[in-house]
Amino acid sequence: MNTKNCPSCGAPIAPDESECKYCGEKFAIERPAQPQYAPPQQPPYAPPQYAPPQYAPPQYGQPQYGQPQYPTGTYNSNKSKTTAGLLAIFLGGIGVHKFYLGKPGLGILYLVFCWTYIPAIIGFIEGIIYLASSDETFHTKYAR
Repeated sequence: MNTKNCPSCGAPIAPDESECKYCGEKFAIERPAQPQYAPPQQPPYAPPQYAPPQYAPPQYGQPQYGQPQYPTGTYNSNKSKTTAGLLAIFLGGIGVHKFYLGKPGLGILYLVFCWTYIPAIIGFIEGIIYLASSDETFHTKYAR
């Protein structure tokens, strides 16, 4: 049996008594504690699930992202990469390849300085660049 002691005289008392039978001291009956209010527990945060966006097919002939804007193998120019490369290697000193590619200003500049052999060296290097580049690169950079 659980017993307590009176706070005034120290005599043993039963847990359900409201006053001490020896000294008459009144004391409050201890009641079991009521549970305190606790807010409802929320589940841990979970980020929303990512769904990739659904893209509609291009309309009105617009190119898709990452696709070339011109059909492969079709170019607006009739200039040949091989012809321009060979002209630059063999006749680059007088600027024939520049006239062929539609850049007469640079062709005249090559003609003016042809006696220095610098245009011949540059033409040889340009010829190698023309021949080594892809068709798409050649037509976008040089044959406009």
